[in-house]
Amino acid sequence: MTRNKLAVLLGLCLLPVLGACGGSEEAPVSETPAAETAPVDTASAGTVTGAITYAGPDTDTPIAMDADPVCGGLHPTAVDTNKIAATDGKLANVFVYVKTGLEGRSFPAPAEKAEIDQNGCLYSPRVQGVQVGQAVLIKNSDPTLHNIHALPTTNTEFNQAQPNGLPPIEKTFDKPEVMVHFKCDVHPWMSAYIGVLPHPYFAVSATDGTFTIDKLPAGKYTLEAWHEDLGTATQDVEVTANGTATVNFDFKPKA
Repeated sequence: MTRNKLAVLLGLCLLPVLGACGGSEEAPVSETPAAETAPVDTASAGTVTGAITYAGPDTDTPIAMDADPVCGGLHPTAVDTNKIAATDGKLANVFVYVKTGLEGRSFPAPAEKAEIDQNGCLYSPRVQGVQVGQAVLIKNSDPTLHNIHALPTTNTEFNQAQPNGLPPIEKTFDKPEVMVHFKCDVHPWMSAYIGVLPHPYFAVSATDGTFTIDKLPAGKYTLEAWHEDLGTATQDVEVTANGTATVNFDFKPKA
């Protein structure tokens, strides 16, 4: 083989042509993102409403905050662990969300930032929901040191000290997860939970146990209600256009 012919063959082997010189690499996959689904027609969307009940005992115990005199001084009267936030049989701080029925749809993360505050040596709110990619601002309103320690299982763990007076810490979660537990290693009684979802259809029960999930497209769904101490419960529901479906959850004491 002459040198000219050899050079031509070598040149061909360098061309990014599929199968040239016996190459086995596949053509590159397009990185064009999938098109987002059409926005929900809120004019014909439905609503799910309901209440959370609990007839069991209140197992909360007083918090000994004296380990940090600053925390103790912020509460003239003792506060309890508040895991069972029940009043007259109505249960607050239950995270209710659409677990199935929205597959194949995509929802952009809201520009509005969620917040979690360290106030009175407690987290506020104790339970909330955000969407994947939505920013969460973490504040310290107390005149003492806290640290925010997130303990996810599918997202990335972080643990960051936050003295009073520093700017808020901003975090996002890039994967769905129910729930992400937050704690303060300085004050072990501090606890909070955030549900991370790929859609906006979630709610947290109020002090009277009620919740509402609105602007939900007509369809059949499975709802899940999550409580930090009492576990989870699910129910199926069908939402009609412009309709309101009622779903109630009754939690039982732990066995």
